[in-house]
Amino acid sequence: MTGKVLKSVIELVEENPSVDNRAVFERLWGITEKMIARIHQRFDTQLDPCCEVFQDYRTLSSTAGEGSLKAYSGKEIDWLIHSYIGSPEASFTNMHITISLGPQYLVPNFGFALGTIPDLFLYMDYIPRTDLLLDIDYADKYYEDVNEEFLQLQADARFKPFISRDLYTRIAMTPTAVGYCADRDPDVIDLVERIAHQRLDRWLRWVDEAEQTPLEIRQQLMQRDEQIRRNICERDPANNLAERLFGEETAHKMVATLWGGNRTLPRPDGSR
Repeated sequence: MTGKVLKSVIELVEENPSVDNRAVFERLWGITEKMIARIHQRFDTQLDPCCEVFQDYRTLSSTAGEGSLKAYSGKEIDWLIHSYIGSPEASFTNMHITISLGPQYLVPNFGFALGTIPDLFLYMDYIPRTDLLLDIDYADKYYEDVNEEFLQLQADARFKPFISRDLYTRIAMTPTAVGYCADRDPDVIDLVERIAHQRLDRWLRWVDEAEQTPLEIRQQLMQRDEQIRRNICERDPANNLAERLFGEETAHKMVATLWGGNRTLPRPDGSR
């Protein structure tokens, strides 16, 4: 594959709306299940009751859409999402693991997505919790380590850079973010799985080695995390596909749950 992908997700799906991606979806979802098992092994979290209605999207609509949304919180985790949405026999799937840490750490938050549109789509990033333009020590500490991996993927002709048409989505991606389309080739998916676990390994190590942040900045950090999380979820260009599958009202409730707007569990500092 060569060049860049400049079309929107909905355009790509509409161009090829009948691709049976069930087998590919099962393979990709299996990657996320292995990752979430490792995350739950490391962190003590609770499932927030606010996501109970979204355990199986097939109960929400008579359409061919399906999915699930699980949201967790804990002492070290402000908000953790493991979710998917789509119609695997009709080209489109989108699955996520996103993790916002509690304010006791300054480690970047974890962003991860896989999908089919109908080609393979992948996104991986470490979401900074400070200003990278100002805080060069933070940039060096957390992003220099992943820079070589980013450059290697840029040089791999099997991966076509996906350029979001949404301005804020591009603003929210760091210079080492992974955002690509690729053929649904088993060897490519094997490589994606290796990189996904490498990114998770690195992030878990950062958390284990992290120093405690000063108490006086924690409230502001937690508010900043939530606002960025809300911005990213509400500006996700794939939201229009959720509206098509499940209706505008249900899709808006899904988005609010994704960023934590409907949470019932307390945040790491005890607030709600």
